[in-house]
Amino acid sequence: MGGYQPYGYGGGYQPPSFPVVRLRGLPFNCTDIDIFKFFSGLDIVDVLLVNKNGRFSGEAFVLFAGSMQVEFALQRDRQNMGRRYVEVFRCKRQDYYHAVAAEVNYEGIYDNDFHGSPPPSRAKRFNDKDQMEYTEILKLRGLPFSVKKPEIVEFFADFKIVEDRIHIACRPDGKATGEAYVEFTSVEEAKRAMCKDKMMIGSRYVELFPSTPDEARRAESRSRQ
Repeated sequence: MGGYQPYGYGGGYQPPSFPVVRLRGLPFNCTDIDIFKFFSGLDIVDVLLVNKNGRFSGEAFVLFAGSMQVEFALQRDRQNMGRRYVEVFRCKRQDYYHAVAAEVNYEGIYDNDFHGSPPPSRAKRFNDKDQMEYTEILKLRGLPFSVKKPEIVEFFADFKIVEDRIHIACRPDGKATGEAYVEFTSVEEAKRAMCKDKMMIGSRYVELFPSTPDEARRAESRSRQ
């Protein structure tokens, strides 16, 4: 998959570049938090882990608060995360938006360009989640980092939730991870609320997953550390 051109060099007209980088070679158990640690000290606005055919591809996009942050991020090219060294390179705004759209449409990024095997249909993916074991708790992923509880309450306005059992997951430094746990009044209510999977809060498409009280408690205790 060659042909990655550094963005921002050469050419005449040079608009201010969109402050996003692409990462490649990430460990397959990588999380948003690992990426925050990798870029510690930099101001991250969004992290998008790229899935291909339902599995993490080892690639991610990271959106920063400004182009100066990108210059600092590029200096971390080929540094290690765990036992793997991670490539950090420039990419274009449309690559990032393409990846966001691909997450929503369940199409692996660039599958169309490279004629990869077709990804499972959205309906099949949804059914996969249907087969999972449900409790009263759903996990939300891909939230805006600035999200507050009232926005989550509003998102689930048509469903019965336990408002004091909404937990927005945070890193030890207090910044949000983009994940949250929401408790519903019953397992059936949580299942019904899955119809909100891939709907938007702010400018982000939010993914929903069945979760467990144990997973929610662990996330809560991590946030308190």
